[in-house]
Amino acid sequence: MQNLKDLIKQAEKNKVAIGHFNVSDSMALKAIFESAQELKVPVIIGTSEGEADFLERNLASAMVQRLRADNKFPIFLNSDHAHSLDGVKKAVAAGYDAIIFDGSKLSFEENIKQTKKAVEYIKSKSKDILVEGELGYIGGSSKILKEIPKDVSINPKDLTSPEDAARFVKETGVDLLAPAVGNIHGMIGVGRNPRLDIARIKAIREAVSAPLVLHGGSGISDKDFTAAINAGISIIHINTEMRLAWKNALEKSLMQNKDEVAPYKILKPSFEAIKSVVKSRLQLFNKLI
Repeated sequence: MQNLKDLIKQAEKNKVAIGHFNVSDSMALKAIFESAQELKVPVIIGTSEGEADFLERNLASAMVQRLRADNKFPIFLNSDHAHSLDGVKKAVAAGYDAIIFDGSKLSFEENIKQTKKAVEYIKSKSKDILVEGELGYIGGSSKILKEIPKDVSINPKDLTSPEDAARFVKETGVDLLAPAVGNIHGMIGVGRNPRLDIARIKAIREAVSAPLVLHGGSGISDKDFTAAINAGISIIHINTEMRLAWKNALEKSLMQNKDEVAPYKILKPSFEAIKSVVKSRLQLFNKLI
């Protein structure tokens, strides 16, 4: 079975993208895994620091590793947005396949300095763990937004430039880069988030040696997803859209089954809702529709 690094290279070559979906419980993990397995495409599971604390890092790692080994299937685990070296160390110790060090709120120079430290630590422990850096602040929430947060990099002058991206990758040694290209964390509505700067994505990919990752995928239009992949995006993160589907299905299930107390029965509609979102996104990212 191919490792994650080779699968990312293959995705870029084939002009497709690997889907990245966050989890905070085993139900979501099972739904995502089944979706990818049915479509026969690789998938990345993410846990933010909050999700990892809730689920427990060692448990998340054990579940993903067991699914991969028992099924001989390309499913991988990513530590999504470690904001400190302590967070990085926890993910390394738990056996994560990839780690994002997020210094996007720092100054450019400090982001380089701190990301380089994270890369050096991770690579000293395992050459196989992929390290991702983030350049340009796109927010930190996974919520339904009424408007774009004021501190998010959305104006052209605040987005990641090819020149800064090239320097950042060269000086930090990251394996992957997540740039700010018009994307935001959180979701205004399906297809209603700001448009992506496709020309900027293409220019950044031409300027750097590292594959590109698109964060904040929820709310982006299908048209922009396809254009972004063709321009050089190799991994796409989806979280808020999936959480919204989970919540809406759960509320409906609770209302319709007021006397039910079995969790697996109450949660079945949420499980199916997650599968529906994940499958639709994986089909789009892998050009299966």
